[in-house]
Amino acid sequence: MAIGMTQALHRAVQQFADRTATVSGNRRQTYRQLHERVGKLAGALRALGVNRGDRVAILALNSDRYLECFLAGFWLGAAVQPANTRWSAAEHVYSFNDGQTSLLLVDEAFTSLLPAIRAESKTLREVVFMGDGAQPDGTRHYETLIATHEAVPDVNASGADVAGLFYTGGTTGFPKGVMLSHEGLIGPVLGALTMMDRGMGDVTLNAAPVFHLAGAMQMFMQLSNGGTEVMLPSFTPEGLMELVQRERVTDTLLIPTMIQMVLDHPKFAEYDMSSLRTMIYGGSPIAETILDRATQAWPQMGLMQGYGMTETSGAVTFLQPYYHSADGRKLAKLRSCGRACPTILVKIVDDQGVEVPRGTVGEIAMAGMSTMLGYWNKPAETAATLKNGWVHSGDGAYMDDEGFIFIVDRMKDMIVSGGENVYSAEVENAVAKHAAVASCAVVGIPHERWGEQVHAIVVLKAGQSLTEDELIAHCRTLIANYKCPRSVEVRDALPLSGAGKILKAELRAPFWKGAARGVN
Repeated sequence: MAIGMTQALHRAVQQFADRTATVSGNRRQTYRQLHERVGKLAGALRALGVNRGDRVAILALNSDRYLECFLAGFWLGAAVQPANTRWSAAEHVYSFNDGQTSLLLVDEAFTSLLPAIRAESKTLREVVFMGDGAQPDGTRHYETLIATHEAVPDVNASGADVAGLFYTGGTTGFPKGVMLSHEGLIGPVLGALTMMDRGMGDVTLNAAPVFHLAGAMQMFMQLSNGGTEVMLPSFTPEGLMELVQRERVTDTLLIPTMIQMVLDHPKFAEYDMSSLRTMIYGGSPIAETILDRATQAWPQMGLMQGYGMTETSGAVTFLQPYYHSADGRKLAKLRSCGRACPTILVKIVDDQGVEVPRGTVGEIAMAGMSTMLGYWNKPAETAATLKNGWVHSGDGAYMDDEGFIFIVDRMKDMIVSGGENVYSAEVENAVAKHAAVASCAVVGIPHERWGEQVHAIVVLKAGQSLTEDELIAHCRTLIANYKCPRSVEVRDALPLSGAGKILKAELRAPFWKGAARGVN
């Protein structure tokens, strides 16, 4: 019998039912209580018409209820669809319509988006309010549903059954729904746990948003260990420090910019964070100056980098804590994203998919239990990324003789800013809709804090004028704030190839001059 994503919950209630499972604000619950609530929530969702294979979306900040919603969806064999909390209403509507999503669970942070979502959604039948405070009109109440329904049997979805539909940016300008299986989501969890110098600790702080696979993977790792999950609704440096001190947090996951914000906070020295033992980070390699500060501030803590994609169910290569230590740094692996975990195969290939010699730059390709099933209703894009079972990453890299992977460039037209993936095509579509714009190109340029920033280069129509603030404000009405340009440059023309294609490498080159790599 294959194992599914609810197995960890059943095991936890079997072996340590009275251990604290979640801490969320003033709420605490044991694994016994979590198991009971998930079964009842699954019964309520079934009564609302959710069946095996349906899509159930969650638009909310981190909380104990978010974990319950994930597990209830898995319990029913539905595909859970975590919604990016930074998206605009228009982006949510697109993903819900594209995924034919039937039910939405939403908390109070995002109820202001409901009128626009409901007006344009073609498939949403039910909205469940999972927050606190006043219940919006026309919604079902989360706690009332749990209180008034009995648990239904777990359908035991597992293996290749679809567990999640995770939307990510698209090269065509529209998000793609990545179909991930139960086996796929289990893969990175097992892989990460085997790569750690020790297992996960007693108390994990979920500070990264769990709609992201990195945040969700950390949450599922702790569930698999039967530890305590502490939920930080949204990241602030002081909020993180307060919870680490209060709950004696042992493990967390952050992006490097978050680590820097914590270290830079004026009240940093006022908090006791000596309980921290492991910190996983991802999104970009850590600057050595930040690493020095982190190891000095938390000498008892190990740092571990993870690298992966939505298409690989999260991180699949890891740079282990030893290589961040003083002795480990002498081995010159710190700029790498580590080595493949035991549940994945990784190779560097040329444009024909043939593995290249060690030290030669090519494209990272990955295969194994973590790889996606494909993009929802996008066979052409699936075929372009998933080739003979191998996910082609779009990241240019080389592998050394010991299997460490060093990323040097990005082959896909993508920018990574503050840990968020931004596809240039999405931004270009928004920029081009401004009445004054004749043509445009969007590229990533270096940024000290965010790694990369979105930079728009535009050519205006004859007789038109446009300020940077005007264009950015225009984009914010169409796409999420993090995707919008942070800088705008007006030119008379864009460089074109003989075939009329914009030469983005030529546009990017001056900004990255002197850098060892073309990405951060």
